[in-house]
Amino acid sequence: MAASVPRVSIIIPAVNEADSLARTLPALAGLRHAGHEVVVVDGGSDDDTRECARPLADRVLVTGRGRAEQMNAGAAAATGDVLLFLHADSLLPADADLAIAGALRESCWGRFDVRLWGREWSFRIIEMLMNLRSRVTGIATGDQAIFVERETFASVGGYPDIALMEDVALSRRLRAIARPACLRQRVITSTRRWRSNGIARTVVLMWRLRLAFALGADPRRLARRYERG
Repeated sequence: MAASVPRVSIIIPAVNEADSLARTLPALAGLRHAGHEVVVVDGGSDDDTRECARPLADRVLVTGRGRAEQMNAGAAAATGDVLLFLHADSLLPADADLAIAGALRESCWGRFDVRLWGREWSFRIIEMLMNLRSRVTGIATGDQAIFVERETFASVGGYPDIALMEDVALSRRLRAIARPACLRQRVITSTRRWRSNGIARTVVLMWRLRLAFALGADPRRLARRYERG
């Protein structure tokens, strides 16, 4: 690994994600070969998530269910200089480590642009708005693969232990220190929820949940609403 490229720990929270990890983890082989680390944190799966992950990750942990708890546990076990939080159904660009190294010259944290699976024109509009909103507000979401220097993550207390919007809450904490580096390189993420629940319905739901969270709604209640779709 080049001296100018910090070691990255890629932390992947997962619950019943064997099928997704069968695609996501092999795509990280090049980064592992370059000296970076992959940590999968299982939140109590009853499928083959752990069995799928073990040959393709450096560490596989088991915790309680809840993305914040899983990602904090992964961060505590990770050994890299930089922590990157990746959804189990998302693909990083091949040169993610080089992009992150450049970004950290500007800021102590950042995120990638997102690209949604599928050719539908509606997904192009949604991803454009997601990326633009993040640039304007300085708030990142989990599907944009948030990365942060280990010491900075520790200094803000990691992810708050809440049932939903933990990525928004972390972004707020980090934004108080510095604006994020917003990379143009894209993380490709699944559209399975959009397709399952309907594109328009999912857009409306996410905006309602985000607004309710901003107004102080209980994340546990929002999580129940999110699960109902």
